[in-house]
Amino acid sequence: MLKVGARLAALPRDGRDTLFLLAVIGWVVLPHVGHLPWWCSAFAGTVLVWRATLAMKARPLPGRWWVATLLIATVAGTWATHGTVLGRDAGVTLIVALLALKTLELRAKRDAFVVFFLGFFTMLTNFFFSQSLLVAFAMLLGLLGLLTALVNAHMPVGRPPLLEAARTAGWMTLLGAPVMGVLFMLFPRFGPLWGIPSDAMSGRSGLSAQMEVGAMASLALDEGVALRVKFLDGPPPQRDMYFRGPVLSEFDGREWRPLLSRLATRFPPPRLADPHLTGSGMPVRYQVTLEPSNRPWLLTLDAAAEAPIVPGVEVAMTSELQWVANRPVVDLLRYEAESFLSFRHGPQSRNAVLPEYRQLPPGRNPRTLELAATLLRDNPRDPAALVQAALRRLRSGDYVYTLEPGVYGEDTADEFWFDRRQGFCEHIASAFVVLMRAMGIPARIVTGYQGGELNALDGFWVVRQSDAHAWTEVFLDRRGWVRVDPTSAVAPARTGSLQRLAASRGVLATAIETVNPNLSALLRTTWEALNNSWNQWILNYTQSRQLNLLRNLGFESPGWEDLARLLIGLIVAAAGLGALWTWWDRRQHDPWLRLLGRARRRLRGAGVEIGRATPPRQIANLVTSQFGPDARPLADWLLKLEAQRYAPASPASLTALRREFHHLAWPR
Repeated sequence: MLKVGARLAALPRDGRDTLFLLAVIGWVVLPHVGHLPWWCSAFAGTVLVWRATLAMKARPLPGRWWVATLLIATVAGTWATHGTVLGRDAGVTLIVALLALKTLELRAKRDAFVVFFLGFFTMLTNFFFSQSLLVAFAMLLGLLGLLTALVNAHMPVGRPPLLEAARTAGWMTLLGAPVMGVLFMLFPRFGPLWGIPSDAMSGRSGLSAQMEVGAMASLALDEGVALRVKFLDGPPPQRDMYFRGPVLSEFDGREWRPLLSRLATRFPPPRLADPHLTGSGMPVRYQVTLEPSNRPWLLTLDAAAEAPIVPGVEVAMTSELQWVANRPVVDLLRYEAESFLSFRHGPQSRNAVLPEYRQLPPGRNPRTLELAATLLRDNPRDPAALVQAALRRLRSGDYVYTLEPGVYGEDTADEFWFDRRQGFCEHIASAFVVLMRAMGIPARIVTGYQGGELNALDGFWVVRQSDAHAWTEVFLDRRGWVRVDPTSAVAPARTGSLQRLAASRGVLATAIETVNPNLSALLRTTWEALNNSWNQWILNYTQSRQLNLLRNLGFESPGWEDLARLLIGLIVAAAGLGALWTWWDRRQHDPWLRLLGRARRRLRGAGVEIGRATPPRQIANLVTSQFGPDARPLADWLLKLEAQRYAPASPASLTALRREFHHLAWPR
């Protein structure tokens, strides 16, 4: 390590500066590794290491033919991977490759400036994929690194320490922060600028548009946040927190899909409420901050009779009580809603229910059909009793809730009821609905999230992807659709406030939790509270919140004209104040000018006619001509003051001249 440090210290300035710039570029590109094609990440890393080796060994850079060949290869690779060189993913791939290639042409200051600004642009592209607090902090460090390299490039003399350039870059960032704050608050907000890639949740907990039963041998709990909820009038019991998502009703023996999957996917016709939905009791009022999902689903507590208030987004309700937006949720979305925990939905009679809710694929699950026939013989005319009989079987039949049930075969319900007797919520819900339909009871699967965890620091309930859940609804005469959660019959802790299944932790988190569980919980809670504050105040600063800010400032009915006037006025005022401060600083805060001004005032008091712009040499001549040889020490002091300011290497310091000022014999 000491040898490496000594070798780096012995490098010429060009080599040292190049290595620092390459390290900053690597830091900026690093968050892209998970989004780039593997070959692009490997290519960028190889080129940066190659360029660093050339800098350390002071070897010449590769010729233009090498660079041109690599450029053609990267463009071809981008086209082969994405089918285009335009668009977000292809564009980011190409810009990262070009940034790495440009480091092979660092021959002049102009090339360095191109690398700087390519680095700034690459840094911004990280926010195409994530706007989290962690990414923002990492890019702030990248910004400081690039600014340090840029400031260092403007220090052509000698070998200035990087710490000095970093200090200047830090001051530049601090001085620019108020301007950026004003622009953030007042610059007009448009539609979502950033997007997210299509999510792939297979093999991990979370929501999907369909549910394939038994295809996965195991399920990994994803501790990522799905939504955050702030209850305005106090939270309901955790066991009643069912956040409704897609409803699955069509079953082909293996996969459950929405009822309307056979039709063209489109935004449902305007429907702000369901005439068959009635709530009882006091509604629960709450605010939801929904994480990006690339889906149009608006998750609400079961069931929201009125449309959620989503500024700038059109919403509608499906016939199965699911609220959806007119576009996918590709950035943080905050909305308010009211829900009834006790409600009634659906017609009065089973005859009015669509037959699709009773259909089963032919030739599948014969043993489940025999079980249904047995239960029907015991309770021939009481659907509610049939439901309770199925739940009793789940409670007393040694069924197990597990995340590793193994891969199921073709007859998934038969395997669950009679062979494996284990599974996660989708196995239990699917087998229960198949049994209900086999007994002629309309039934369907509802997916969403159940429960949550209270963050005591900010008062928000955090609902994670690991809280994704599947439950069922059965139709009973004169009661309509009734929620039945068969998983709670197998594992009551899954839907209650008891200990749930937990995701596996990383090595560091496991070590901290082992040593001090309270510290681990505190760190996690604090980090999530910080993330939530970042989401609420930064990422979710929308158009409506901008206009609300103007209302708080006294605008009666603010619009974009008021916003533009205020922004332009603040920019003009800031520019004027900056000009005044510069003039005042030069006139009042320059210690050399201040010392010269004191000398002028003394001499004016002695009767010397001195103008405001008279230089020290001319003042010395006036003093000598007016007071004769006795004023020679004063004249010499004035000449030394001028030399201190303008001579290339003046021996006199300003501090020494200030001390000498007090010992001079001033004329009276």
